[in-house]
Amino acid sequence: MQLPLQTMNLVLGFMVWVIISALLPFIKEDISIPADRLAILTAIPVVLGSILRIPLGYYANVIGARIVFIASFILLLFPVYFISTASSFTHLVIGGLFLGIGGAVFSVGVTSLPKYYAKEKLGLVNGIYGMGNVGTAITTFAAPVIANQIGWSRTVQLYLILLLFFVLLNVFLGDRKEAKVKTPIMEQIKGVYKNEKLWFFSLFYFITFGSFVAFTVYLPNFLVSHFELAKVDAGIRTAGFIVVATCLRPVGGWLADKFKPLFLLMGVFIGLTIAAILLAFSPSIGLYTAGCLTIAVCAGLGNGIIFKLVPLYFNKQAGIVNGVVSMMGGLGGFFPPLMLSVIHSITGQYSIGFMALSQIALASLVIVVWMYYQDKLSVSSEVFNSTGQGILVTDLAGKITAVNPAFTKLTGYSKEEVIGKNPSVLKSGRQSPEFYNHMWTAIQEHGSWQGEIWNRRKSGEEYLELLTINAAKDDSGDIINYVGTFSDITSHTPYSRVGRGDNKINSAAKLQG
Repeated sequence: MQLPLQTMNLVLGFMVWVIISALLPFIKEDISIPADRLAILTAIPVVLGSILRIPLGYYANVIGARIVFIASFILLLFPVYFISTASSFTHLVIGGLFLGIGGAVFSVGVTSLPKYYAKEKLGLVNGIYGMGNVGTAITTFAAPVIANQIGWSRTVQLYLILLLFFVLLNVFLGDRKEAKVKTPIMEQIKGVYKNEKLWFFSLFYFITFGSFVAFTVYLPNFLVSHFELAKVDAGIRTAGFIVVATCLRPVGGWLADKFKPLFLLMGVFIGLTIAAILLAFSPSIGLYTAGCLTIAVCAGLGNGIIFKLVPLYFNKQAGIVNGVVSMMGGLGGFFPPLMLSVIHSITGQYSIGFMALSQIALASLVIVVWMYYQDKLSVSSEVFNSTGQGILVTDLAGKITAVNPAFTKLTGYSKEEVIGKNPSVLKSGRQSPEFYNHMWTAIQEHGSWQGEIWNRRKSGEEYLELLTINAAKDDSGDIINYVGTFSDITSHTPYSRVGRGDNKINSAAKLQG
């Protein structure tokens, strides 16, 4: 029940969020709005809608999604009614600011819903919830049609009925027993703000969701003024943009469940870069449509992919991280319209703004590639540090360059005590020089050696180990390091062999190609 209920909650929140931008062509006929303030008016709802995502995401963990949704819809009754009676630009700004509550409810669902599903399904689940973005399309398409019949003021008042209906829906169907997470908000923030991935995900969502919001509020008025389309036609085209981006959001989440999310993000930012460059050249309506649809596809897929990544990297701080990331996405929808408006007033065109988008998308692509290879390195590092076998790495001169925690546990030597030294610090003296000559001959000829060898711990205790040495080579086939892995097999050795102290054990060493 919670997935469809919370998804419909988001639909309503987003429907309310974009009331002003969808009805702006009608509102301008009754209220005088300076041309240089249109972008500010359409961007205002995004401000509170972004900032409130952090506390709403946090309180969704603390008191549950049911209470947060109910409180949000009750609070929205006041700005919606205020806008329906507005008679000045100032009234619209004040009402529009508090409409941001509708956009802020996004962080409630992405915090609550992962509690109900296994981790391998979170991409699809968050993607389905994210389809609530279609609320912007519903308002963008339907509000102008209804306003043509009954006027924009009465159209806005219809949303009061919807808000009251959804308050009752959540009262009766919301989950009263949702699991609560009561970690103090400042403690959660301290636990994540130094993590670079939080800010990378915020940047990625700033671009993908920011592009979605920016084009949603920017297209209706732009298509009317620049291409001289009819208001209803512009609303339909904008609604098409929203539907494409929204429907592809769960597809992005599903793909992220099946494949590597970071690899998928590379394709997203390549597409955004190319599309923004196309739009920068102010093409005809046909090419402009192609560029906008490409941005819709990439933004939709990217939005779904990113909210698969958040619970993977921040499972215990998902509430606050979802709030921060979604806040940055909302702000990504606030600044582009303002930037485009300023650029247009100075240059008379939007090209520089779209080129800036392409460059930011390209920079994000570079970061994603870096994160992808960093993850591969971190997996290797985790294997190195968590394995139960002792590992030491030497350079070609035989100096130790790295050891793992198991090495310290088995030998008693800390990393600081052996780095830069020769592995001979472990020698017991039981093996003859010929033994070591045979060992290194096998390594040089075959690239590896395995055998039993006596060594000495830091405490002076001798132990028998099963040692494997491999020569690590670069792409050209040259040896760059020697890697030794070993385990203590003393307890598996007959007491008579352990106690004799002779060198017959040397003959048990196995030379392997």
